[in-house]
Amino acid sequence: MYNRLTLATLASLPKTITRPRYAREALRPGILHIGVGNFHRAHQAVYLNDLFNAGKSHDWALIGAGIRPADRAMRQALEAQDWLTTVVELEPGANTAQVIGSMMGFVPVGEDARAIVNALDDPNLRIVSLTVTEGGYCIDPATGSFNPEHSDIVYDASHLDAPRGVFGALVAALRRRREWGLAPFTVMSCDNIPHNGSVTRDAVAGLAALVDPELAAFVHGSVAFPNSMVDRITPITTDRERTMLTERFGIEDKRPVFCEPFRQWVIEDNFPTGRPALEDVGVTFTPHVAAFELMKLRILNGGHAAIAYPAGLLGIHFVHDAIANPLVRGFLDKLETEEIIPQVPPVPGVDLHDYYRLIASRFANPDVGDTIPRLAQDGSNRQPKFILPVTRDRLESGADVTGLALETALWCRYCAGTTDEGEPFRLDDPNAARLTPAALAAKDDPAVFLNLRDTFGDLADAPQFCSRFGIALKSLWREGTRATLQRYLNDGF
Repeated sequence: MYNRLTLATLASLPKTITRPRYAREALRPGILHIGVGNFHRAHQAVYLNDLFNAGKSHDWALIGAGIRPADRAMRQALEAQDWLTTVVELEPGANTAQVIGSMMGFVPVGEDARAIVNALDDPNLRIVSLTVTEGGYCIDPATGSFNPEHSDIVYDASHLDAPRGVFGALVAALRRRREWGLAPFTVMSCDNIPHNGSVTRDAVAGLAALVDPELAAFVHGSVAFPNSMVDRITPITTDRERTMLTERFGIEDKRPVFCEPFRQWVIEDNFPTGRPALEDVGVTFTPHVAAFELMKLRILNGGHAAIAYPAGLLGIHFVHDAIANPLVRGFLDKLETEEIIPQVPPVPGVDLHDYYRLIASRFANPDVGDTIPRLAQDGSNRQPKFILPVTRDRLESGADVTGLALETALWCRYCAGTTDEGEPFRLDDPNAARLTPAALAAKDDPAVFLNLRDTFGDLADAPQFCSRFGIALKSLWREGTRATLQRYLNDGF
């Protein structure tokens, strides 16, 4: 018999399921979170749940929010189960499940973001946190800077009374708080982008400047945007996972989350109106966030990119199977050791090679069931953040970029939309309509792909990188992924 997850059924769940030890009615909302996806519910919501279980910070419960149709569907599913979520930690051979109760509600999702603006009139909401994906920050990929000409920004600057975007909602809410004499909320990004707090500040202040220069000055002078680093591998939930939940744990949950046991959160302690005592449940508060962040973005996220495209071209579906493939693992090991890790500055208290070994073991966890298509998605946003900056750093120092150029060539070949065996697949990227024709044309002229300047910028003019890229790409088309990887592992190109 399966128990549908609600507050009324908590007591009847199997005793092996960990459930909230606090009274939900004793919680008070303090954080509004925009972008309630799997990662948020496996990360921030879990940390807060642990804190509430410890009897602390009960005035920092979560209110969900969103602006996309997917957010509307998420709200509907969570409302039916009293905002509860089941989180399953996938320790090999020892999976555990717990019910997370740190969310108290979810702002209605409409055609615009006025409901979010109205919710933020509440002075008790002192933090707005975000997981809106790497591509959601209106950044010019070539420069890494805020793009004031982004269509979402242009629209909201002219329609701030009924904004449609995340940053329009934040600017509108901050404008009201300023007018009414209320303290501004802190804006905390939880997305995997370098200097995420600074990037968020640039987007909010940049939009505010298009509306009112004095409002932009208020944002710069009075609103806090702490930088943070977040980490937990959280794959997409499919029917496979939902079936596992009911059969193994006896819970029917429309939106469960499955994740690895490891989690990490490093935050800059910049919260003028207060914050939950997250240090009591393992969160690191430090002024050195940038060092942790760069380590993670380059070694972990860069590692994801390194295995995604060769594995995809070889027809491998699961990440743990990719790591078990000697060619893919060999490519990852060599690229990380010879080119990526040397471009990671020291991190206080961390041995970078030990950190990489931890990352590789996490990738190899078969119970997580993370997929290559998930790692391969959105490459046009992820490459400029995780791979190309390392390439630039090495070129500036005069170092070799053979492995990094091969990784980019693998991405290009992947963008062509077929495996080595000729099987077609869907390229999951917002720029797929431009990437695929360019990738196909690059078969004969590699420069065509590198001339996507919004992605590559001045790297398209770097002779060593262009040469290495061209050699690798021609090998991938002529000899295939296996032979190309073997050639790289043997003696390079």
